[in-house]
Amino acid sequence: MEELLRSALSEARADYAEIRWEEVFRSRVVFQRDQLIALEATEERGGIVRALVDGAWGIAVFTNPDELPKKIAEATRLARAAAHHVRDRVALAELEPVEDRYQGPMARDIRGVPLEEKRRLAESYNQILLGYHPSIVASTVRYADSLRRAIYANTEGTYIAQEVPDVTLMLAATARKNGDVQQGFESLGFAGGFEKAVGHEERARAAAKRAVDLLSAKPVRGGQYTVLLNPELAGVFIHEAFGHICEADFLLRNKPMRKVMELGRRFGVETLHVVDDGFIPGARGNCPYDDEGVRRTRTYLIREGVLTGLMHSRATARKLGAKPTGNARAVSWEHEPIVRMRNTFIEPGSFTFEEMLDGVEYGIYACGAFGGQTEFEQFTFSAAYGYEIVNGRVGEMVRDVVLTGNVFQTLRNIEMLGRDFELHGGAGGCGKGRQWPLPVTHGAPHVRIRDVIVGGR
Repeated sequence: MEELLRSALSEARADYAEIRWEEVFRSRVVFQRDQLIALEATEERGGIVRALVDGAWGIAVFTNPDELPKKIAEATRLARAAAHHVRDRVALAELEPVEDRYQGPMARDIRGVPLEEKRRLAESYNQILLGYHPSIVASTVRYADSLRRAIYANTEGTYIAQEVPDVTLMLAATARKNGDVQQGFESLGFAGGFEKAVGHEERARAAAKRAVDLLSAKPVRGGQYTVLLNPELAGVFIHEAFGHICEADFLLRNKPMRKVMELGRRFGVETLHVVDDGFIPGARGNCPYDDEGVRRTRTYLIREGVLTGLMHSRATARKLGAKPTGNARAVSWEHEPIVRMRNTFIEPGSFTFEEMLDGVEYGIYACGAFGGQTEFEQFTFSAAYGYEIVNGRVGEMVRDVVLTGNVFQTLRNIEMLGRDFELHGGAGGCGKGRQWPLPVTHGAPHVRIRDVIVGGR
């Protein structure tokens, strides 16, 4: 394959050209209630060519490597035609060529595990969920794995081959009592082999217990409170509410937000550090290089409360006078790379959990993420569950916890950062530009924030 790609690129008549070829193995097992809904294994192969001519991109996809010379010519022809009409011309930040290979570790290669063994594992989790309590009326178990082998080459001389494993597990239980329906779930994701999906019986029990407990939990009382976010919810918050507006392609399309997101502007307390880390072995979606052949770097978005960095592709870096950060990612070979997050998190602080509770006469401890939406700097998140904080102690469970606010004001209202830390890669993924689900991770310590608006009764 290397010789084929290099040979095809040597004949390119574009200012710049690149090829990404992918071979992907996938398998999936899904149980709903006591029914096996899906049991399948698939393989796919395909590639994408991008050619740059006079500041315009041309793109062609293919499934047969023998078509490469024709597809490079097609992409070049499209780029040349587009160049007559494009206003905002593309240029790429300079980059030294690199040759490298990476293979993600798997103690048990997912390709060598029989589909029947994967089915038995999923079924065992499903039986735990359904058998936990009489009020459990439904369950969902989704096991999925994939191995993505991506080969990248460009006319600058870069050639990179990466193999990235991915294993995810969703465990969900639904409980019902007197017409009230509640759900508890655990969402897990890893970069590893089949071994990563084994041994999560306690997580299945925790999901079922939470669904049952929520039946007797009281709805939260709406108001403005000091709120303590657990690491999972704090990680989702920093990814969704802040991370996306640090993606340089978004800012280039949105001039008002670009003025707000000026480097050097203070957004939070001095103890606040927000990072988008490029490569964390074992975490979902992780490999050393992005889909433009750029080494993934560690980028501080906020350092000591001040905006210090953005996430870039080669094109956005050139336009904004920055260095590429390795954030150009595509969800599959059918898509071109766009600026995406990798491992986005708040660094830990110095406070214990008990210290973070101390002094809160009445507040909310919000846990897990059930869903939400953002609109520029405004956000709304639903916690999966929560607890009252009463006189510095965790109190009764509450439900229907919805947090709303302005991300910049919320960052300024952070009071404490815990010394603990969790990096979470769930079974879903990040969506942007009709590319979903892209494996990402997010993380944080416990985070205490004052004056948070909590919706409820």
